[in-house]
Parts: sequence; structure tokens; C-alpha cells
Amino acid sequence: MSESLNIIDLITQASLLVQIVMALLLLASLLSWVIIFRLSSRLGTAKNFDEQFETWFWSGEDLAKLYQGIQGSPDRQGLEQIFYVGFSEYLRMHKKRQPKDDIIDGVERKLRVGLGRQQQQLESGISTLASIGSVAPYVGLFGTVWGIMNAFLGLSQTEQATIASVAPGIAEALIATAMGLFAAIPAVLAYNHFTSKSGRLYDSRALFCDEMTGMLQRETSTDNPTTPAQTTQIAQANKVAATQVTGL
Repeated sequence: MSESLNIIDLITQASLLVQIVMALLLLASLLSWVIIFRLSSRLGTAKNFDEQFETWFWSGEDLAKLYQGIQGSPDRQGLEQIFYVGFSEYLRMHKKRQPKDDIIDGVERKLRVGLGRQQQQLESGISTLASIGSVAPYVGLFGTVWGIMNAFLGLSQTEQATIASVAPGIAEALIATAMGLFAAIPAVLAYNHFTSKSGRLYDSRALFCDEMTGMLQRETSTDNPTTPAQTTQIAQANKVAATQVTGL
């Protein structure tokens, strides 16, 4: 009995359709793990790069010098690329002597576009995890239903119905359900984890965009002109003060 219920034998002796279902579920499981490792590495790297750039940004260095420092870098990403896109638009419109409101509106649009593109690159693959997590159990269930149907059809052709005669067919059918859950559970857990993590990165980047817009707005103000370095220092002081108030 133990030999007849060997998992490998059950898979190899399953019907062609059930074997195809199992193969698809195995491929889906492998794909989800590849995506999980890639997302883990990508999100971790993005967080580290953002933290390094924010440290540089809030160091009080002149914005123009900061822009020049990253201008020649071909590997800009995350906050670095968002800042580059926004400040490029600011310099372009400021050079054309556009009104203050038009400059700020243009910078805000560019920052939103840059933020959206960076987030799209960051979250690439998350939707695939959601699809695997939602579809895999039903694919496995389909294989199970088909296998059980074949088992009972074979049982109807025997003169004496016994558990021993129907058990292998039911067992091979249930393997499809198990493989569906094996593919779906890690995908769902990873989807929830990476969605939350990417959401926190998005919130942090969106806050940076708001802070940068405020800095450039003060810089273009004719009533209170300041240098880029002074604007950065003021914004940094405001950020520290807000953090202290939040911690009280």
C-alpha cells in the first residue's frame, strides 16, 4: 500500500491533464520565488540609496552643486532621479524667466512624473505575485476535480469497489491541490509584504517631493530671496523641529 501511494509514482501515473496542471503550478511556484528574490533585492537597494541621497540632500549643500554632482551619473535612481528631473525643470523654466507659479507648477508635474516612473520600476513583478496567489489554488482545484472524476469513472468499471482501488486516483488528484497551495501561499505573503514596503517608500518619496517643492517655492520668492544653501538649511531645521514635535 505504501508503495502504491508513493508521491513520485502518483505524479507519473496521473492523467495527462493532471500532469499538465502540476507542471504549470510548479512553473508558477518557481516564477514566484524568482520574483520574490528580485523584489527583495530591489526594494532593499532602493531604500539604501534613498537614505544615502537624503543624507546628502539635507547636508546643507547648495542645490545647484548637488545637481551638478549627479548630472553625469548614468545610474540615477530613486530620489536621486526624482530630484534630477524636478530640478532640471526648475532650471529650465527659471532660465526662461517664467512666473513663479508657473515654475512651481511645472516642477510639481515633473516630480509627480518622476515619482510615478520610479515607483512603477520599483513595483515591477508585484502584480504577477498577486495573480499567482489568486489563480494557483483554483488551478490546483481544477486538477483535483478532474483527477477525482477519472478515479470514480474507473471505479464504475470494476466489479468490486474498494478503498484500495480508488485511493491512488484520489491521492494523485489531491496532489494538484497541494501544489496549488504550495505556489499560492508564498506568493500571497510576499505580495502583502512587498506592497507594504513599496508603499512606505512611496510615502517617503512623496514627502521628499513636497519638501523639495516648498524649498524651490521659497527660493523663487521675490519677497524673501535666499540662496539654495540657506533654503536647504531652513528646510532641514523645519524637518528636525517637526520630528521633535512628533516625538513628544
